[in-house]
Amino acid sequence: MSVKTEAIEYKQGGTTCEGYFAYDDAKSGKRPGILVVHEWGGLGDYVKQRCRMIAEQLGYVAFGVDIFGKGVRATSMEDCARISEPFYKDRGLIRARAQAGLDQLKGHARTDANKCVAIGYCFGGLTVLEMARAGAPVAGVISFHGQFNTPVPAKSIATKVLVLHGASDPVTPPDEINGLLKEMEEAKADWDCVFYGGAKHTFTNFNLPTNIPGPAAYQERADKKSWQAMKEFLAETVGA
Repeated sequence: MSVKTEAIEYKQGGTTCEGYFAYDDAKSGKRPGILVVHEWGGLGDYVKQRCRMIAEQLGYVAFGVDIFGKGVRATSMEDCARISEPFYKDRGLIRARAQAGLDQLKGHARTDANKCVAIGYCFGGLTVLEMARAGAPVAGVISFHGQFNTPVPAKSIATKVLVLHGASDPVTPPDEINGLLKEMEEAKADWDCVFYGGAKHTFTNFNLPTNIPGPAAYQERADKKSWQAMKEFLAETVGA
């Protein structure tokens, strides 16, 4: 197995973005594509690691989309809030940037454009839910410790939705969880939500310490279980 990675520049509107491809260069033919959406700090090492894991362990083509634009990356919590705020306020912009990344993924020579799924972490979880609400042409979306609020709930959702969430995540309050349940049911979505006991926000990020005070911490148990849930969802939606 030989995982190849590529940094790719592309545009959405007048903004230049820089995404990250990972795929198994030893596999011939087209493969299902996985769009991977980053946290609120921008496309960084963690999501790039996840892209490589998807390519190496599962054999899919993975593309780390760049929602914020080339070079727009956070180095502090203050930066995270500053660079993500315009996108929280403008869900149309989130959807447009996600679609631009999806177009890159589908246009790659290695990707089977008819078999794509979008997954996202934290801010990325919110993004992929917005993609589902917008009717993005994907077989499914997966939110890992995402956020559920939206200014315009969907009236119908055609794609499959999987929400993987920490039961002890303070970033997403109970009213948001209840709002998502109501929205998904009224939209007649094909959806599932799994809560992991004791897991805080960002429970999949193996670069974080465990058992630390505050809203976020890594939890190995929830990370492994959610990865397995993702694998099963991908097998069901886009196959091997």
